[in-house]
Amino acid sequence: MWTLQDAKNRFSAVVEAALSGRPQEVSRRGRPAVVVLAAEEYQRLVQGAAERRESFAEHLLRFPGEAPDRLQARPRDVTF
Repeated sequence: MWTLQDAKNRFSAVVEAALSGRPQEVSRRGRPAVVVLAAEEYQRLVQGAAERRESFAEHLLRFPGEAPDRLQARPRDVTF
């Protein structure tokens, strides 16, 4: 894992490693912050996620059981 400062100083090395198929992790303030990876790998991941994504309607249709009963509350009387 690269520190942010080291990654900035040696960005060409970070990019070369990512292009050779080894994603490079970069930390900021001691915590993992980003991953640098080849554009082809990124596109592959995005395409795979898009292919597995279902529509919102499909998501709702997978809801288990019957639809919940609606609360049968009556509005209260209000005087203006």
